[in-house]
Amino acid sequence: MPVLTRLIPSPVVVDISRGAMDDLAGLLADQRISASGKLAIAISGGSGVALRAKLEPVLPHADWYAVVDGTIDSAVKLADDIKGRRYDAVVGLGGGKIIDVAKYAAARVGLPMVAVATNLSHDGICSPVSILDNDNGRGSYGVPTPIAMVIDLDVIKEAPVRFIRAGIGDAISNISAIADWELSHKITGEPVDGLAAAMARTAGESVLRHPGGCGDDEFLTVLSEALVLSGIAMSISGDSRPSSGACHEISHAFDLLHPGRSALHGEQVGIGAAFAMHLRGAAEQSGLFVEVLRRHGLPVGPEEIGFSVDEFVAAVEYAPQTRPGRFTILEHLNLSAAEIRDAYADYVKTIRS
Repeated sequence: MPVLTRLIPSPVVVDISRGAMDDLAGLLADQRISASGKLAIAISGGSGVALRAKLEPVLPHADWYAVVDGTIDSAVKLADDIKGRRYDAVVGLGGGKIIDVAKYAAARVGLPMVAVATNLSHDGICSPVSILDNDNGRGSYGVPTPIAMVIDLDVIKEAPVRFIRAGIGDAISNISAIADWELSHKITGEPVDGLAAAMARTAGESVLRHPGGCGDDEFLTVLSEALVLSGIAMSISGDSRPSSGACHEISHAFDLLHPGRSALHGEQVGIGAAFAMHLRGAAEQSGLFVEVLRRHGLPVGPEEIGFSVDEFVAAVEYAPQTRPGRFTILEHLNLSAAEIRDAYADYVKTIRS
């Protein structure tokens, strides 16, 4: 009988531990990613400066590149700067914007990319997508999955706690996204990749059910693993479907309708996920989402991130336009502004009870 299997795109190594960054050179050498230490390291102009001072003595053959912002122009400039320099790999050292720029630049010049995350604000750290600002707003660009993923818990704890909280919101939103995917399968016949769905759901549930908090190593490890698994789930499915449903459509609507005012991505999708679960009649799960978000200090309503009820209603109404062709509870219900307002009023009753 033939053995049928498939290859799963994923990092060669994932190191989530205290002090992981200190042995970056050894890890890359041991994994045969870079024995020479000839690396192009992208950093931000802020926190990246301190990290460079810490790592430069142990990475003497690396070249350092300051990235100004998370735009497509910055990513193209980084690619142009490193092209032809015979590096072993590109390292993105920083938050989501730096990692996304580095992923795109590495793909453009054909080099493997190493993600060294300094915060846990969203699941893009290990995804096959770069989210970059462009002249039309913001675009998603397909890229290879990072060849290595390093998360130093000591460094994560030094970042503002708001970034950890945002990662919690992004992780648990997987559960709502999978519910949307399964709804689409039932209504439209869209195929569901069972392995990708299982990975993304497990990642979300592990964070949703964990009793720990933002200062606990055990909880931070679980959150880090969940964000990495979410990225791998997207690699398996070939798109963001396992981690992006109505919750993300609502967040994208905030970003597009109110540029410059939007909150952190994970804060917005956490609210979107809780509200989407309410819309599909899953009162118990919506209530659990609200309970967990509150316990970790995350917002549960738009007013808590600076948006009025009218702005929230408008964002939910506009949300399906942000992902044409994607079917979620929003497309299924096709609610009018008045119906969204009534649904939100019901949601508010549940979160205040």
